[in-house]
Amino acid sequence: MGLQKGLIQVYTGDGKGKTTAALGLALRALGHGLKVMMIQFLKGDRDTGELNMAHQLSPKLVIKPMGRDGFVDRANPSAKDISLAQAALKEARRVLDEGACDLLILDEVNAAVSLGLVDEDAVLKLMDDKPRSMELILTGRDAPRSFIEKAHLVTTMECTKHYFKQGEAAREGIEF
Repeated sequence: MGLQKGLIQVYTGDGKGKTTAALGLALRALGHGLKVMMIQFLKGDRDTGELNMAHQLSPKLVIKPMGRDGFVDRANPSAKDISLAQAALKEARRVLDEGACDLLILDEVNAAVSLGLVDEDAVLKLMDDKPRSMELILTGRDAPRSFIEKAHLVTTMECTKHYFKQGEAAREGIEF
């Protein structure tokens, strides 16, 4: 089957819902028989709803968490964080070059670039080299201007109000 024409979409901003929007697209694509891969740049292999669902939908949906558990120190990313993000970038290149899916989601790649873990030009090259029949989705805060300019669709999630600021903890099935 496959797509006739794949485009590039960016989901960015400080609001909740960037990965969720990408997963919504993944669900729609799966419903039409397309193959979806998500490479998670900053998320480790922990028990999340999306990973649990991906295991059930494999091989049509594959999610590869390639970050570490916990958060990256924004002021001083570790060598391990850089190494893991570079491995995620290499995996994205492999998937792109092999045309291994119809919809490729680079989850948190924008943030990985803003943190200095991944080179902006390397991601721009991925965008340039995207096969015509593959949809490419980039998520994460702080998308570089160059990604915004190159993408066909850009949505910025804006946080107007968030229950975390009112002391609510992350909830299983909603945040993870």
